[in-house]
Amino acid sequence: MKLSARNQLKGVVVEVRKGQTTAHVRVDIGSGVIVTSSITNEAVDDLGLKVGDHAIAVIKASDVMIGK
Repeated sequence: MKLSARNQLKGVVVEVRKGQTTAHVRVDIGSGVIVTSSITNEAVDDLGLKVGDHAIAVIKASDVMIGK
């Protein structure tokens, strides 16, 4: 798969929590760092995502906000 997005974080799916229409997918990218993505339940099913799968979190954003 080729994408224009350069921020691609490889990891392992540690949780898939489906809601009514949207799922939260948590990916461990190493050193205990977890990235959480909100995607449709349909996308979870199409990708066949399950705990233990290797996955890539692709981040494409025009703004990244940081707070403290």
